[in-house]
Amino acid sequence: MLKKIDESTNVITWFEIPVTDIHRAKTFYETILDIRMIRRTDGDDEAVFFPHDPNVIQATSGRVTGVLSKTARNRPCDHGTMIYINASPDLQTVVDKVEKAGGKIIVPRMAIPAGFIAVIIDSEGNKIGLHAEK
Repeated sequence: MLKKIDESTNVITWFEIPVTDIHRAKTFYETILDIRMIRRTDGDDEAVFFPHDPNVIQATSGRVTGVLSKTARNRPCDHGTMIYINASPDLQTVVDKVEKAGGKIIVPRMAIPAGFIAVIIDSEGNKIGLHAEK
């Protein structure tokens, strides 16, 4: 029997972006997205959390967030599954910061039916999509 998915929530609830230099990656994302991230350590594993409301339960709210993750189990990658990070309100403002912050633009801002996207390589070598309505 197939499980019915509540269509009011997202299928994705969490993501991890693997990094080799947690400080460099934190600085990169804080710079291009103009956000403040929170760093946590657990033994040898390190994580930097994208902004989120800890009082909101991710799986039932539909809100998606994630971390930059430095572990022995994962490493940065420029192929495979790609996530798109919210670059609202203006994608080009974010794209303009990528190279100055240590990343590369591999697909410049382009229109799609759901707004605009760009694809970058972050400071760690991950291929990351950016999305915004304008």
